[in-house]
Amino acid sequence: MQPDFFARKRMNSLLFCGLLLALTVIAVLITNYNVIKGFTSIPKAAEWAFNNFYPDEKALKRLPVIISSLTETVLVSIAATTVAALFALMFAIAGSHTTGTGGVLGFVSRSIATVFRNIDVAAWSMILLISFGQNVLTGYFALFFGSFGFLTRAFTESIDEVSSSSVEALKSTGAGYFSIICQSVIPSCIPQLISWILFMMETNIRQATLIGILTGTGIGFLFSLYYKSLNYSAASLIVIVLVLAIFSIEAISNYLRKVIL
Repeated sequence: MQPDFFARKRMNSLLFCGLLLALTVIAVLITNYNVIKGFTSIPKAAEWAFNNFYPDEKALKRLPVIISSLTETVLVSIAATTVAALFALMFAIAGSHTTGTGGVLGFVSRSIATVFRNIDVAAWSMILLISFGQNVLTGYFALFFGSFGFLTRAFTESIDEVSSSSVEALKSTGAGYFSIICQSVIPSCIPQLISWILFMMETNIRQATLIGILTGTGIGFLFSLYYKSLNYSAASLIVIVLVLAIFSIEAISNYLRKVIL
């Protein structure tokens, strides 16, 4: 049995690799992509970046404007995440098998979360651009909808992992529905909920940069503006500031996890 099992596993792996290779070749042929030229152009691209893509004295004078745009991006991301977390918690409680009332309400809650989760933030931005145009509100709602769908799913799974024994114990004492949620369910899964919120906050700050290019706001729009105007020095400064900000935010998030969790 063992040799047959490993033989089938190797055969499945070979079939998968062969299928992947075939799809790659088909994609290259359809798109007329020059593989050799693509790889040989990497050194030239690195040389160009080394010679042109670096901040100079003139770019450093734009640092206050860059910091201001970065601050706007970070604040919008935090606001979208925190508000989405509140709505996600309500929908997660309604859709969870542990705390949900079941029936139509639970089905509707899970269905809404599934729809919002499966639409990418960039897609939300393009959809909302039609209604709200290029402004901060469009980026905020795009991040809010994406965060809401993801956090609802994450919160639902965290609540479902809560031991049902404590819930049953409170029910046997005659505790009400909201008392069970506030005294048993949420305290038991609060570390996981906070961890998911911090993770979503980090993700949104990264995504907000790309969203800003579409919505014409924040640090993403500023980078697009400088890059399209061939001001590569200022654009490179934005990249450096953004990388430092992401590392700083991740360090703060990890510290909060250690302190709170």
